[in-house]
Amino acid sequence: MTETASRPTLEAVAARAGVSRATVSRVVNGGDGVREPLVARVRRAVEELGYVPNQAARSLVTKRHDAVAVVIAEPETRVFADPFFALQLRGISKELTAHDCQLVLLLTEGRDDHARVGRYLAGGHVDGALVFSLHLDDPLPGLIRGAGVPTVFGGRPGWGDGTRDAAPAVYVDCDNRGGARAAVRHLVGLGRTRVAHLTGPLDQTSAVDRLDGFRDVMVDADPRLVVQGDFTPAGGERAMRELLEHCPDVDAVFAANDLSASGALRVLREQGRRVPEDVALIGFDDMLPVAEQTDPPLTTVRQDIEEMGRLMTRLLLSGLDRRGDEAGPAGTPAGVVLPTTLVRRASA
Repeated sequence: MTETASRPTLEAVAARAGVSRATVSRVVNGGDGVREPLVARVRRAVEELGYVPNQAARSLVTKRHDAVAVVIAEPETRVFADPFFALQLRGISKELTAHDCQLVLLLTEGRDDHARVGRYLAGGHVDGALVFSLHLDDPLPGLIRGAGVPTVFGGRPGWGDGTRDAAPAVYVDCDNRGGARAAVRHLVGLGRTRVAHLTGPLDQTSAVDRLDGFRDVMVDADPRLVVQGDFTPAGGERAMRELLEHCPDVDAVFAANDLSASGALRVLREQGRRVPEDVALIGFDDMLPVAEQTDPPLTTVRQDIEEMGRLMTRLLLSGLDRRGDEAGPAGTPAGVVLPTTLVRRASA
């Protein structure tokens, strides 16, 4: 067995820098009131000794844990198979890293996991939470409110839990409805007359908003041209087969996301339908690992998924920095909606 070297202490740093322990503590924990020459001496001593602050002790001083929970209301099989979540997590991770904060990932497989997440958040382990992919019957918003944890949501909130007096939820979303309108107008502009929509799960506001955008343009559409999917390739396949069974004359499809569109494309190819000659196809998200690798490459509605993750994180961290400042929270917007753009490729 080898003997581990003892960790440098706050006292050792103070001795090396020639200052008091209290001065070192203020510098290490980001406090004010220390003259710049002393700050430089302390930082030099920290670097020379390789001093690492004790997080538990630091939390007592700063009242911060430098950790943020990222709660995704989906099972791990879905999270790790869908590039949407990877892109959003990348944006979140980059922003947290830039602020020297840790990411704590929490997934929910079922109701027992909801209670576990609620207990964890209420336990004071993190400074705040970033929550996305919520479903309308999800108990997480109520649990989070009960935990009293500062939170930013990914996606427009759509729950109604009777707490009208509660402060409005802070969220980041994209213009789902406007993006859907642009996609369907493009299909109509190509001269397509039997335009269908493969929806996402209609217990999520993003899917509802995209369906509303479709209906804004296709006001009198045959109800059979709207088929429910679930944002997955398999769901896109199932919905496309159902659509072709009931509406074989369909000549255009707007799928609620790129993964659904990729599943629909496989079914169209199986059944001998040429894309875009026989059926034009548009997705939503512009996830490059999907949209650029389909055959033909997918026309889609682009949302900046990574930037949404970064913006959620910036809103949360700026709100944490302003806690205790009466003017701070009032300046935090309740909702930020990012624009979308139609990206034309070969499928439509």
